[in-house]
Amino acid sequence: MPKIREMEKSEQFDCLAVTKVEVFPFMEGTNIGHMKGMATIVLNDQLIIRGLRIMDGENGLFVGFPTDPFFKGDEFRYAVCPMTRQLREHIENCVLEKYSAIMAK
Repeated sequence: MPKIREMEKSEQFDCLAVTKVEVFPFMEGTNIGHMKGMATIVLNDQLIIRGLRIMDGENGLFVGFPTDPFFKGDEFRYAVCPMTRQLREHIENCVLEKYSAIMAK
């Protein structure tokens, strides 16, 4: 990715930009419910986030963020979660674009 494009994305998302995406789609025969694959992203070549889930929901594909497995509450708590809608959409777009490209092959 050219440096100029990285800088444009960084300014657009308060200095956080996805600089690397790895997607691991599941095989068609796998019975994992609505989960279609897993992903790992790198932000600004400095922070790695593993355990992103590619999910098929009522409104199409979306990205689920990793949850805290040790949380003792009634529901669940995210271990990693974007603070702004812009960053969430940016991450989701990058992951789903890569997923679509892999599945198109």
